[in-house]
Amino acid sequence: MIIYIQKMPPPTTNYFRYFPGARGAAHWGLAVTAAGFTRIPPGTPYPPARHPAGHHFEWRRGRVLEAFQIVLITAGRGWFETRATGRRIVKAGMAFCLLPKVWHRYRPDPATGWEESWVEMQGPVVNALRRARVLSAETALRRGALAAGLDTALESVHARVRQAHPGFDPELAARALSVLAAWHEAGSTPPVRSRIVRAVAEAEHHLAGHLADPVNMRELARRLGVAYSHFRRVFKKHTGFAPWQYVLHLRLSQARRLLASRDITLEEMAGLLGFNSAFHLSASFKRAFGLAPDRWRRQFVKIQVENHATRSERK
Repeated sequence: MIIYIQKMPPPTTNYFRYFPGARGAAHWGLAVTAAGFTRIPPGTPYPPARHPAGHHFEWRRGRVLEAFQIVLITAGRGWFETRATGRRIVKAGMAFCLLPKVWHRYRPDPATGWEESWVEMQGPVVNALRRARVLSAETALRRGALAAGLDTALESVHARVRQAHPGFDPELAARALSVLAAWHEAGSTPPVRSRIVRAVAEAEHHLAGHLADPVNMRELARRLGVAYSHFRRVFKKHTGFAPWQYVLHLRLSQARRLLASRDITLEEMAGLLGFNSAFHLSASFKRAFGLAPDRWRRQFVKIQVENHATRSERK
């Protein structure tokens, strides 16, 4: 299964949110216990006030957490320190992780301030990744965060956190897994590939956000500053699809969601998704899923009715 994350606008205002406990982590493997975004202007005291007592800290003393955090610096610069890494300079585009029960401290340079985007999580998945050394004190600072898409994964978490209910949220846990995957990728992406990998990530975001627009892949590659032949090869390796196949896949996946959730005609759907006609949409849908859209919708509704009847009988 391939999960695609549409590019979302980064948070524009400071926020943080904490969730009580980590219920659900035992079954789902992971739970988000906190997340936030903070913009620290130059010369501003750090850290900001109002965080819970267990999360607040002073630079002089440092801090030890019970949970695991990933922090991405999106602007500015500063310092990060643990006993394993020593004191290190952190610049925009770099990320660091805070391991449970490991002493650490970090702060922005007063001359520049910084922006930090972060998520906290707990659960068996975190423990397993520590045992596998994917998460380790020695590699707690990473440079390839943007090339690996960590910013996008965190933005997806923030969007969900802002609307999530106080209890355990499986969708939020799934988005946190994408953050962990990006963290792993940031540690394995060769620097010489960072430009093309970043171009592919930006292309994914653009294509996902402009489903109905005409697409000129060669022009898109040119705007991203990469050769089309190289772009096409890396794009397919990264996503499993050639660029145009990727667009078609996104459009048809959205078509299936619309069929399942809305009473919409094929003509309306074709216009929303960038198909030339309802016939073109129907033919493409049938090639991809084996059924024409109307037949797929009837089958979907039938299954939903049968499932509802089964649940009613069990009651």
